[in-house]
Amino acid sequence: MPKIEQLEIEAHRGDLARDVRHLVEKYRAIFDWDVPDIDPTAADTLILTEMALAIEVIKNDLLSK
Repeated sequence: MPKIEQLEIEAHRGDLARDVRHLVEKYRAIFDWDVPDIDPTAADTLILTEMALAIEVIKNDLLSK
């Protein structure tokens, strides 16, 4: 039987994905303001790469305690 934490994260998986997509869209909008004729695919790639790096830093910080 799954642990309660696993059941809880499964219940919120869609919310988490929506929140992350919202963050990508937020930062893409900032790029759009600052960079005329932006390449949306390149911007999304950069944003997602930085988000992955940020997640690693946060993960290492939280799990090292």
